[in-house]
Amino acid sequence: MELYTQTSYKLARTVTLDYSTSFSKSSQLFSSDIQDHIYAIYGLVRIADEVVDTYKGKDSLEVINALEAEVLQSLKTGFSPNPLVHAFVTTAKKYAITRDLITPFFKSMRMDITPKTYTPKLYAAYIYGSAEVIGLMCLKVFCNNDAAYLKLEAGAKALGAAYQKVNFLRDIKADYDERGRVYFPGVTYDSFNDEQKDAIIKDIKNDFKKAQPAVTKLPANARAAVGLSFTYYLELLNKLEKTPAEKIKTGRVRVNNAKKLQLLIKHRVKHGTV
Repeated sequence: MELYTQTSYKLARTVTLDYSTSFSKSSQLFSSDIQDHIYAIYGLVRIADEVVDTYKGKDSLEVINALEAEVLQSLKTGFSPNPLVHAFVTTAKKYAITRDLITPFFKSMRMDITPKTYTPKLYAAYIYGSAEVIGLMCLKVFCNNDAAYLKLEAGAKALGAAYQKVNFLRDIKADYDERGRVYFPGVTYDSFNDEQKDAIIKDIKNDFKKAQPAVTKLPANARAAVGLSFTYYLELLNKLEKTPAEKIKTGRVRVNNAKKLQLLIKHRVKHGTV
């Protein structure tokens, strides 16, 4: 079983890093003892996203329901024949990640299967399940069931929300063109304008403001990595703020590789990891 578990974690690492170049840079700064556990969480998130974002088969709902059922059952036994699920439940059992965080995630995934108009209530529920609980899962790993978890919980949720909302704004074109989705309440793709964009950015900045104190108080095993991702997403938000709404609808705003490398080096020096 040890070899299978090690191989499962290696697969989770590969899947996570292949899908996200920006995450691959910040993940280098997690301490070695928690890296695999963070990859395990993101590996499960990634395959769930595949079901609702790219597979888009007529049986998508059945597939995502089956994945949730497998995760919850494997959480009881500590084993799954799906290596990515196995890595996740191994981490979940170690760090007390329970169904109270897992089921909201799958609820949000199901919301993606049928395009809908998001009300503020639906939007908040989606953000919680798709992003805030991921931040809380990671915080469980960072704190290792320590009392610090409760002190940092609100900040972790705010940071997860901020990241997700930045992604929604950056990807508004792709989400609409490829999946028929617009997540922001009261916004349609055709009517999206600078006034609406500015209101969205104001909301995201408020999330970052709530999250920042928690980022500086994270355990040392995660402070540098999360600090780098925080800085990266703020940089991306600044670029989006300077980009007219019409231009955001024509292409994906990015932080270039040179800037990402500069941020990585800066954080390595700051946290003494060079």
